[in-house]
Amino acid sequence: DRDQVCLIDNFITEDARQAMVDEATATLPSAHTNRSHRTCFLNQKPMPERPDDQPMNMFFDASYRMMAYDLFNDEGPLHRFYGWEPVRKVIAEILGIEKLYLNNDPFQPANVIVYQDGDRSTWHFDRGNEFTVTLMLQDAKAGGEFEIAPEIWPHDDADPAPLRKVITEEGGDLVRMIPRSPASLVIFRGDRSVHRVSEVKGDCLRMMAVMVYEKEPGVIGRPEVNETVYGPRVVQAAE
Repeated sequence: DRDQVCLIDNFITEDARQAMVDEATATLPSAHTNRSHRTCFLNQKPMPERPDDQPMNMFFDASYRMMAYDLFNDEGPLHRFYGWEPVRKVIAEILGIEKLYLNNDPFQPANVIVYQDGDRSTWHFDRGNEFTVTLMLQDAKAGGEFEIAPEIWPHDDADPAPLRKVITEEGGDLVRMIPRSPASLVIFRGDRSVHRVSEVKGDCLRMMAVMVYEKEPGVIGRPEVNETVYGPRVVQAAE
C-alpha cells in the first residue's frame, strides 16, 4: 500500500501470453496511432491563469498505438481473460473491494497498448480511475520501463514542488522503477501516483494489456474521451 503498486509475476501461462501476443499482432493494422503533446493531467491546452512553471502548464510528448476492445474477437484470448471471474476475484481481494464488475463500454473494457521504437507514455495520472490493472504481454528490447512516483498527486493540500521535480527529471529519489516482465500483472493507484513508460528502443514491440474493472455495474465511458483515446472511428461506431 505504501508504494501504491502490486506486482505479480507469471500471472498467466506462456501459452496464454503468446496467444494474446499473436492476437494483438494480427489486430495491429487496425490500431489507432495516438500522438499528443500534453500535461501530466492529460490536458492539451495551457492554463494562462497559472504560471508557466507549474505542472498544469508543462507539456511533454507521448506516442503509442491503441487497440480497443471491439477490435478483438469475442472468443479470443484477451476477451476470455478479461471476462474470467477468478481474475476479477483475485484483483478485488488485493484491492480490498467486495466485488468488481465488467465495464460495459464497447471500447474500454480491455485494450492493448503498443509501443514501437521511439514511443513513450510521458508522466501522467489516470484521471477518473481509482485503480489501474495491466498485464505485460511483450517487453521491448530496451527502454519501456514502467516508473511511478507513489503518492505524488495533486490533492487539495499538495505542495506542487515534488510533482514538478518528478516531471522535470529532478525527482530521482521519489521515483520507483517497477521491474515488469512478460506475463506480469500490475495493479496500481494511477489516479494518485504520477507514472510513465520511458522511451522504447529497438525493433521489438512493447505490448501491454490494460483491463478496466468497475465497483458498480453498467459503467460506460464518455464519447469525447473515447474519441480522444481510440480515434474518430468510435464516433461512427457508436452512432
